[in-house]
Amino acid sequence: MISSALARLSRVWFPTKKKPASGVENGHAKLIRAGFLRPSHAGIFHMLPLGRRVQSKLEDLVASHMEHMLAASRVSLSAVSSQSLWEKSGRLENTASELFKFSDRKDVGYLLAPTHEEEITTLVAQTAKTAKDLPLRLFQITPKYRDEFRPRHGLLRGREFVMKDLYTFDNSIESALATYNDVRQVYSRIFEEMKLPVLAAKASSGNMGGNLSHEYHLPTPLGEDHVVSCDSCDYVANEEVAESVLSDQATSDTAFKVWRGITKDRTKLVNVWYPKQTKPVDGGELREYTDLDINTTEVKSIVPDLDAGVEDALPLWSAATAAGGTAVELINIVDCRLPRSFSDGLGGAQPNTSSWPGKLRPQKEVPVSVLTTNHNNSGKPLNIIRIHTDDKCPSCTSGHLKAEKAMELGHTFYLGTRYSEALGAIMLAPNDEKQNLPMQMGCYGIGISRIIGAVAELMVDDRGLNWPLAIAPYSCVIVTGAGVDEQDAVEVYRQISQVGGVDAKYLDVVLDDRQKTLPWKLMDADLAGFPVIVTLGREWLSTKRLEVQCRRLGVKQAVEMAELPQIIAKLHTNL
Repeated sequence: MISSALARLSRVWFPTKKKPASGVENGHAKLIRAGFLRPSHAGIFHMLPLGRRVQSKLEDLVASHMEHMLAASRVSLSAVSSQSLWEKSGRLENTASELFKFSDRKDVGYLLAPTHEEEITTLVAQTAKTAKDLPLRLFQITPKYRDEFRPRHGLLRGREFVMKDLYTFDNSIESALATYNDVRQVYSRIFEEMKLPVLAAKASSGNMGGNLSHEYHLPTPLGEDHVVSCDSCDYVANEEVAESVLSDQATSDTAFKVWRGITKDRTKLVNVWYPKQTKPVDGGELREYTDLDINTTEVKSIVPDLDAGVEDALPLWSAATAAGGTAVELINIVDCRLPRSFSDGLGGAQPNTSSWPGKLRPQKEVPVSVLTTNHNNSGKPLNIIRIHTDDKCPSCTSGHLKAEKAMELGHTFYLGTRYSEALGAIMLAPNDEKQNLPMQMGCYGIGISRIIGAVAELMVDDRGLNWPLAIAPYSCVIVTGAGVDEQDAVEVYRQISQVGGVDAKYLDVVLDDRQKTLPWKLMDADLAGFPVIVTLGREWLSTKRLEVQCRRLGVKQAVEMAELPQIIAKLHTNL
């Protein structure tokens, strides 16, 4: 009876592969070799049984927090969205290059949804009419689609991915901000439960809208973002919105460099002038700067249509001016560390282009204008240099900043009325039912697929994957060698299953009863990243003692059967 109820790896499709000849693998390669997933098309993957177990556990963990801590109701919106709704919200044109768009037989435009703000807002607008219908919290965990130009890093930047979206609707700004803070606390608990060292960083709202947002970043060299944090206070921010104390000064008026960019329409050449080296006011060695230190986000605040992917702008500028007929513009952006005299010396708005160096001089007589600025659009001095580790913290007097690459796993947005006004999510006012007001909205995402890929990269070693207990495909695997009676393995399974209480929260045991050798199964267990391995091998046959291993905690010990539940409970508590 017990035997038939056992979880057995012989009943799981577990297609592992041999180790590559090079022996060098990243986390994504190990996910494939360990049989968690397989590539289908560029940026699209099939989840195999072990990968599906990890995904299901992660989904259950997130859903539990949404339902029990936020009282959110779960929905499942269609993957197909209407292009007309995206036109109403104003996002269709801005995101067109990343959308999978198609038309039906009646030539009506649709798209595969990369997110669902438009659809959920329209749904709520049809059903909630008064302030008494709010607050409303709705979430889903569904596939999303984004036509990435260059899918890379496996699950980290794919064209099909699984997301958790929470959408909130409140009847006042105060209520919406309280909801925002509640969700932020729940997000912290979700990542703490997986024991991931996630940083909650103040961020830009970007195309989503609203004026308050935070990103949840996992520090990793594979990250595409840069996060700045203080070693003394709780200041954490994405580089796009981070600030530092401008304590550096240029060492001389002439020690400068220039980085050149160009706009996407090739009509504006951008010269970014910055100091070659600076000396911190509070002492220290000279800092040498290169083009890699340019903060292109700050440059884009002045020139929104900058083509940041161009490495050499001058040939494109020469080709554009050689064509003639189009007015061109030279934009000088000057770092605030350079003196005002430097900006004044760059020429007026009507330049004499014949005196310019050959590569800058327009090839034909075309109208040229010059804009020179050393202030951003808010009137603050332009800081063109990226924040560096050891820069002073802007939030406290004693702290210094740490700048590191990181990967975004989640994002919270307070949207305000960005979508409710555009899509008609209107309610009768709380104290005046003759007055109509737009609902206050928030949206909150967690990348399910991305977390799987990020954990694989973060916790991989030369032996294999190493899952957090909360989302491991199985928390404990029982591996048997030749000559071991199956009834002994069943008894070990029964003993482990007796672990109860808090220690058993993530207990999930499986018996590896495949017809393979013991060394082969142990290597497979390490590759798959099962947190705890219990082995019945030679030690069991000779002394009736079991070997318990936990790679992450550095545990490898022989134990008596009677000790096993206590040992397993302790490991599950510490993992």
